[in-house]
Amino acid sequence: MKKHLILISAVLLILFQLTTSVSAQKSKADDPKMNWWKEAKFGMFIHWGLYSVPAGDWKDQKTKVGDGAEWIECLLKIPVADYKPLATKFNPTKFNADEFVLLAKEAGMKYMVLTAKHHEGFAMFKSADPFNIVDATPYKKDVVKALADACKKYGMHFGLYYSQAQDWNHKGGSECSGKWDTAQNGSFDKYLDDVAVPQVKEILSAYNPEIIWWDTPCDMTPEGAAKFAPILAKYPKLITNNRLGGGVDGDLETPEQHIPATGIPGKNWESCMTMNGTWGYSVNDHNWKSTSTLIRNLIDIASKGGNYLLNVGPTSEGLIPEPSIERLKEVGAWMKVNGESIYGTSASPFSEITWGRVTQKKSGNTTKLYLHVFDWPSDGKLVVTGLDNKIMKAYSLATPKTILKTESKDADKIIDVSGVNQTDVATVIVIEVNGKPIVNIRPEIKSESTVFIDKLTIEIATNTQNGVVYFTTDGTEPTINSQLAKGKILLNSKVDLAIKARTYVNGKPVSAVAFSEFKHQDPMPAVFESKPGLKYKYYEGSWNMIPDFSKLVPVKTGIIENVALTEKLKPSEYGFVFDGYINIPENNVYSFFITSDDGSRLIIDDTKTLDNDGQHGMEEKSIDLALSAGLHKISIQFFQGNGGDGLSLEWKPAGKTRSVIDKSLLLH
Repeated sequence: MKKHLILISAVLLILFQLTTSVSAQKSKADDPKMNWWKEAKFGMFIHWGLYSVPAGDWKDQKTKVGDGAEWIECLLKIPVADYKPLATKFNPTKFNADEFVLLAKEAGMKYMVLTAKHHEGFAMFKSADPFNIVDATPYKKDVVKALADACKKYGMHFGLYYSQAQDWNHKGGSECSGKWDTAQNGSFDKYLDDVAVPQVKEILSAYNPEIIWWDTPCDMTPEGAAKFAPILAKYPKLITNNRLGGGVDGDLETPEQHIPATGIPGKNWESCMTMNGTWGYSVNDHNWKSTSTLIRNLIDIASKGGNYLLNVGPTSEGLIPEPSIERLKEVGAWMKVNGESIYGTSASPFSEITWGRVTQKKSGNTTKLYLHVFDWPSDGKLVVTGLDNKIMKAYSLATPKTILKTESKDADKIIDVSGVNQTDVATVIVIEVNGKPIVNIRPEIKSESTVFIDKLTIEIATNTQNGVVYFTTDGTEPTINSQLAKGKILLNSKVDLAIKARTYVNGKPVSAVAFSEFKHQDPMPAVFESKPGLKYKYYEGSWNMIPDFSKLVPVKTGIIENVALTEKLKPSEYGFVFDGYINIPENNVYSFFITSDDGSRLIIDDTKTLDNDGQHGMEEKSIDLALSAGLHKISIQFFQGNGGDGLSLEWKPAGKTRSVIDKSLLLH
């Protein structure tokens, strides 16, 4: 019988991976189930649970602003027996589902995602598991059902967040943030079988959400993820994100608390962000983002092809905080006038705009380009560089019947906006063109590094059909009399190079000017005596940024052969300093890459610093340095808050492949 179960599990796993792979491919090719989500662009995230009762305060302790009040049980290591009774105090009698949905609609939001169960393990719905809002609180009402019904009533798309792995109050919940109470001990597989899988069945069958928003897939294996496969297969139109774990892609990427610089081309993606520094309600966090920031975030995200999931954290009484309400209504006022420039749009065809952001929307043979102007031109002339199409019509979205004058000059389209009433946040100017926008993007200047010793090899590429590129190396404007860029270009120099390049067609400029600066460096001198390995110091503490480790006492010290976190004593709230030397094999330019979750810093020879500080997921930063052969001082600082952790250091000598720095080159 056991063999049969293993075989069935393996088959389900294969089918699940195939299903999710096909789903991901369909999503990239405009899977019809994603159509409403792509049209929507703007949604409300609701983080609500028992954590709204302490609201960031627990007896004589507080969560730090920015840590997240919804993490209070984990951050303050509250015993399960002390935390669970919060349910007896959770009585949100002022909650009104209609008001939540109507506020979201007034803000211009098209969908809503509620935390059905966060990491605290408390279900905001009627569940067979007794730790739920109906059975464990004096409120005794199902808020998930209330919101699902209200969303249906008012035409709002409805989704549910579910923490499928990390759970601090059920035995066997993931050890993502470590365990601090023996009551949490147990089998993760049993937790999935007894809690997570049954509850996902419950919420899908009872509330029919259009989105399932997974989170923190710590310890989730492919076999664990496959346990959800039979349930999800029953809901082919269900949208899922990329956080189930176990190698399952889902339908959309979910950058958190940031906007990717270039979006995530080829994928559906959604930036989830808070209005202040916390997801759950906190009485201590008054660091509210301005309405202008929220609107510009929405515009920025839409211009890069993504969706904006903006969070509110209701109180334990069931009220959305007044600062959130004020901002949402102000966002809604802007959206009433300018929503056309957001809903159903796709990413900007321009690689760079200096005065704001651009979205676009196709209708028949006409494309509307929505120019969101953040920085109003002082001369009343709005310049759009690189657009090859003729402008058929231009107007302000607020006053579409007033046609604006336009002219063309070299690579620029110039719109006279001197008579337009501008707004402080973003004024939207619409230009209409026939067919698909043709944009001549500024040339791309490519090189292995941004510094050089005495020689620099560059390549300059253009996206313009029949275009040729001319360039200069002294910072002057390129003309048709400048050097012609063709293939790899070897430059010999002992001074800094300021390279400018521009694309021409038939002798006329058609793109903006590209600019890249390359620094000449003499190799930094090496030092000499050494022993194998790096010295490390391990610290414990709670930080939002890299602390001044020199003022702290390490918990332990030692020698480690490579940059790694293997000597940590706990999964969260710790830090490292690695000190020593790196043996540079030859005079060359070296690119260093440091990737970390959370913050890190690389220091070479006490002077050159690569900063990747702050609380964030796995993010990479890089720096290029000219180094002479021999030993150079190296220091790596790192801190971990909560959630996932990670640290890696790689390099790429010019002309060679990128790799992890070999341990034989790290000394002390």
